[in-house]
Amino acid sequence: MKILLFSTAYLPFIGGAELAIKEITERLPGIEFDLITAKLKRGLPDFEKIGNVNVYRIGAGNKILDKPLLANLGFLKALNLYKKNKYDLIHGIMASQGSAAAYLFKFIHPKVPFVLTLQEGDLGGNSLFDRFWQRRVVKKADAITVISSYLADFAKKLNKKAPIFVVPNGVDLQKFKIKNEKLKINEKKIIITVSRLVKKNGIDILIKAVRELKNLDYELWIAGDGKEKKKLESLVNKLGLENKVKFLGGIPNEQIPEYLARADLFVRPSRSEGLGSAFLEAMAVGIPIIATPVGGIPDFLRHGETGLFCETENPEDLSEKITKILTDENLKTKIIKNSLGLVRRGYSWDFIAAEMKEIYEKTVSHNSSL
Repeated sequence: MKILLFSTAYLPFIGGAELAIKEITERLPGIEFDLITAKLKRGLPDFEKIGNVNVYRIGAGNKILDKPLLANLGFLKALNLYKKNKYDLIHGIMASQGSAAAYLFKFIHPKVPFVLTLQEGDLGGNSLFDRFWQRRVVKKADAITVISSYLADFAKKLNKKAPIFVVPNGVDLQKFKIKNEKLKINEKKIIITVSRLVKKNGIDILIKAVRELKNLDYELWIAGDGKEKKKLESLVNKLGLENKVKFLGGIPNEQIPEYLARADLFVRPSRSEGLGSAFLEAMAVGIPIIATPVGGIPDFLRHGETGLFCETENPEDLSEKITKILTDENLKTKIIKNSLGLVRRGYSWDFIAAEMKEIYEKTVSHNSSL
């Protein structure tokens, strides 16, 4: 089978969607994958092979220009590649510029099945222009995979004909292993978040919440980078938390398990969330989680069973939940045990890759019979 992937960004840029492509394609060696993506950064090669994927980068290496140009330039590149490779299927990752190129390709080659994967946390919150194109991309798909029940409901409203499959992002269980208590570096309670520093992830709420932790000896570790960093640093200074909050910066993906293993609790009070792979990774390492009941998070978080929910936009409630989980050893032990079981049963990349292969085969078979 030959498959052409479309993704607005790909390695070395790492997000949930990019990680999913890498993990799934590495586990499907019997399929030939080509991928069209925006270049976004100068110095990156126009072509390279990464794992099991031939990566074709489009654009001049400019973040501002490459994304909006990807729909048209990626479409033209896809037509050129199809002449040589005659793909069995095209697969768009997220309803963004990359999948817009797949949408245009589908008009020229309507018999080539089009699978679309939705990973977004807040599709309804985009601009009118973005929503205009997103709806057309979703409606054009022959099959849709989504990473959460929340996104399944969204897709069903726009596409009544395509089968919809819930296929979550997963966890590399060889990489994210149960933590060793010997890794603890001090007696302080370490609260960690691994997040892009953007408004949707609610790191400002977390910082305000830890200010209320009066009877806990703690440190908050913020791993990640983003456009909100300076604003968050100013907030820390304003609240007098310089000795309590550490900005770790962008941590290489391979080092994240080590930092998680040193922590006692993972928290991200998201304002929106597609699924939240970072939560699953923390669960796999064996630390409890606190999250908000938004987007795809309720798919894996059961309050009091696999984590605790906190209210959105409520630092006081979050502070209470942090105190509760760090002072109640029975609750903490129960949550860790249940979380590990859940991740191992349903969120292994091996299992997810096998699901995707079955979806590919079903979609190709179905379209060939039409």
